[in-house]
Amino acid sequence: MQARGLIMSERRVTGLSTAVIADLVAELGPIWQAHRDAELLDRPRRRAVGAGAKYKLVFVDRLLATLVHLRHGVTHDVLACWFQVDRSTITRAVGEIRPLLGRPRMSH
Repeated sequence: MQARGLIMSERRVTGLSTAVIADLVAELGPIWQAHRDAELLDRPRRRAVGAGAKYKLVFVDRLLATLVHLRHGVTHDVLACWFQVDRSTITRAVGEIRPLLGRPRMSH
């Protein structure tokens, strides 16, 4: 995805180095996936496994969109254009990722 490359190539966009972003992906990705899996298990299945709409933003893109939104206040509409998704996808992504960023970090 072009937006990912542009955001990652310019540190001023997120304020974080690629190494720090990689650490965030490694630390928060499994937590996000566990939350997502738990949500799917908590409700009765209405469709077959694998059916239904697919996520259009992978975790790293969700994280980057959230970081840019938090750092610069970029609107969800603008981020939706950058990532070529609907505004509601960005809104959902920011809503999922923002609470994870407030969690205490593992010390390195």
